[in-house]
Amino acid sequence: MPALDDPIERWNVLEMDREQLTPMMAHYAEMKAQYPQAVLMYRCGDFYETFFQDAYTVARELELVLTGRPDKKLGRIPMAGVPHHAMDRYAAQLVQKGYAIAICEQMESADQSKGLISREVTRVLTPGTILEEGLLAARQNNYLAAVVLVGRSPNQEWGLAYADISTGEFRVAQHKQIDRLSQELLRLQPAEILLPVDETGDRLGLFRPGEGGGGRIPEGLPQQFCYTLRPQRPFEAGEARSELLIALKVKSLEGFGCDRLPLAIRAAGGLLHYLSDTRKGTALNLERLQTYTIDEFLIIDYQTRRNLELLQTVRDGLLHGSLLWALDRTRTAMGGRALRRWLLQPLLSIAKIQQRQAAIAELLEDGHLRAKLQQSLSEVYDLERLAGRAGSGTANARDLVGLANSLEKLPELAMLLAGTRAQLLQRLQAVDPELEQLSQTLHETLVPHPPLTLTEGGLMQAGVDTALDELRSQVESDRKWIAALETTERERSGIPTLKVGFTKAFGYYISISRAKSKQAPADYIRKQTLVNEERYITPELKEREARILTAQTEIQQLEYDLFLALRMEVGSYASLIREVAEAIATADILAGLAEIAAAFNYCCPQMVGDRTLNLVEARHPVVEQSLPLGMFVSNSLKLGTRKSADLMVLTGPNMSGKSTYLRQVGLIQVMAQMGSFVPAEFAELGICDRVFTRVGAVDDLATGQSTFMVEMNETANILNHATERSLVLLDEIGRGTATFDGLSIAWAVAEYLAKVLKSRTIFATHYHELNELASILPNVANFQVVVKELEDEIIFLHQVSPGGADRSYGIEVGRLAGLPSSVIQRARQVLAQVDRHSHIAVGLRRSHTNGRNGKKQPTDTSGVEQGELPF
Repeated sequence: MPALDDPIERWNVLEMDREQLTPMMAHYAEMKAQYPQAVLMYRCGDFYETFFQDAYTVARELELVLTGRPDKKLGRIPMAGVPHHAMDRYAAQLVQKGYAIAICEQMESADQSKGLISREVTRVLTPGTILEEGLLAARQNNYLAAVVLVGRSPNQEWGLAYADISTGEFRVAQHKQIDRLSQELLRLQPAEILLPVDETGDRLGLFRPGEGGGGRIPEGLPQQFCYTLRPQRPFEAGEARSELLIALKVKSLEGFGCDRLPLAIRAAGGLLHYLSDTRKGTALNLERLQTYTIDEFLIIDYQTRRNLELLQTVRDGLLHGSLLWALDRTRTAMGGRALRRWLLQPLLSIAKIQQRQAAIAELLEDGHLRAKLQQSLSEVYDLERLAGRAGSGTANARDLVGLANSLEKLPELAMLLAGTRAQLLQRLQAVDPELEQLSQTLHETLVPHPPLTLTEGGLMQAGVDTALDELRSQVESDRKWIAALETTERERSGIPTLKVGFTKAFGYYISISRAKSKQAPADYIRKQTLVNEERYITPELKEREARILTAQTEIQQLEYDLFLALRMEVGSYASLIREVAEAIATADILAGLAEIAAAFNYCCPQMVGDRTLNLVEARHPVVEQSLPLGMFVSNSLKLGTRKSADLMVLTGPNMSGKSTYLRQVGLIQVMAQMGSFVPAEFAELGICDRVFTRVGAVDDLATGQSTFMVEMNETANILNHATERSLVLLDEIGRGTATFDGLSIAWAVAEYLAKVLKSRTIFATHYHELNELASILPNVANFQVVVKELEDEIIFLHQVSPGGADRSYGIEVGRLAGLPSSVIQRARQVLAQVDRHSHIAVGLRRSHTNGRNGKKQPTDTSGVEQGELPF
């Protein structure tokens, strides 16, 4: 008999002769052949079972015991299963690991079947197509993306479509350059990406991170996502346009702004075709298509998002300690998701920024209004996803009750915001009568606390349907008769211990102890004999039971039909509900940002049309919240004006706060352009087109890149894309190589930023020689982080002031870290020698002097010729 630890290849059901399999296993193989890239969960009674290769996968990924099913020809077939009631939990784990799951349900019960139980695949769960509440992160969108590429790298033209079927969001874009596509995908973080390829057969399907996709994933796209390779046909121009027109129920795409974006249309059509394949007839219920361009927003590339720790920390990948953590005071899941989008897509329009600022200012002024608003919002459920589930036909009764309770809060929100002046708050001042009526209808139709299941009754209120009320009345009458039967029969029979009972298998019965069985009335019919009792029925009891069971079946079916009609009616309001949900999410974000501004004394930044970057007593928004109130040392900054520099050379020791200073400037710029108030006493900021940061050391072992190579790649990206409207924050450029090499690169990079790009730049460095740039270039200024030096220690003041530092105090930091005293002493001796014999600064000065005079000077005593760099 084969062992269950046989090689997985031995159990490839797709290559087996189906005549060798039992009828059920042959059907399993048939279903698996239709979904070769999915884990097939096959319903068998109270379990979802997997067999063959899938059993190995499920046992490994879910840490389940691998068992076996006896088979006369194959021996023990590998098998692993999960209970049906725990399916969502296990499915969530598999989907999070990047697996697709095909759910094969029993379409009839065992007692209805005359042979093999009928089974069909009713849904396919893939990372980008899930709707189930238990499988989704409440405060993060779950995007499915589709990409179409044309041309050769790196200047390929591309079309992108993405959708969150749980919220209805559906957008398309078209652009050039694959690196821009890569950055957009890294912003979206889609759960799954569809790629059309030429191949067919088993090369198509979903590839999880690390699998590579058989070499079919184009170079330049991020490799960490789940990619699903799809046939070309649904992505062809004619097919895709037709699919899109049918789905949107229109005759032209002109009104959606994408009619002349053929690649975007192809991506959108292919995405819709995939959804129809995987959702198995479930209504898609997407919102009307929106076309956008990636140039509408402040561009924050992946490296900058990581270095600024916008969504998670660099060290641990945690939300705690990120800017999102510091700013998120939202009370709804909708607001949490929208805040994430605001943070990743700051605005370029001053008018739109000021619109958000006006709402925050009004809520900041009225603390009572803000508190009442946030209290009301905390009682609102996730309207976006509730509407999505109703529209797609997957909502249960509790979802609709939650929807009704949330819509019931709209008049309260309207009253709270009735006198507000801000345009973004006025959107909730009027309640659509249709939504008020819908809320009332749901409350009048559904019981307040319905069960999770939809097919066992108990959903509808009395008075909803006359036929339902009549059936319930009949059942109630019969149950009252049965309830009174025990008393009646005790009196009639004279047996005081007689009982009336019920079991699912046997139904209603009259129980008499064995000792009293001879006293049973003559019309009792014996049906079961137990050790201590006899069980009887009477014709009238069985008639009542049959009526009850028949009526209950009719009630359950009628309630289910009524619920389906109600859910369909609610689904027709999905678009209207989502409009309200968007307004609620916006108000939620604004109230949360006002709360932060009040708690930490933020100011409203003045947004201007020039390149000004003027901050007075600014603080780091995250670090400030991690310290006792008032402990953070604030600092000021002015760049980009006529009277200030474009590039700041920032020197000072380690641990003095240079990186914190850099990050706080970047975070304040992002916060300002997303419409938030900022941690400063005063802020005047010009609009940035891009923010770049190069902070911290990291290597990329997967691609064989050293720390220094990663640093150079990121620096090259900055120099190739920054403009004079950009904000560039650089920390320790050149430190990953030899001293002279590093200094040379740092000098050249800083010079290029100041002379050629003229980007507003903070250049933090330990190369004090770069202070000489300020004497060469008029738009460069030197600043330092001040320390207080005592006899045997240094105190970090974290204060930035004009002037360049001449020491890094690295040896003192090493002493604080606990290096042996002999090492510290020797390091000081070496440093004294280096300082005494170094001619780097002298050479740089002479290079500048020679450049101005245009003449070559005599050689100095060190052997370094004037006009030449000494390295």
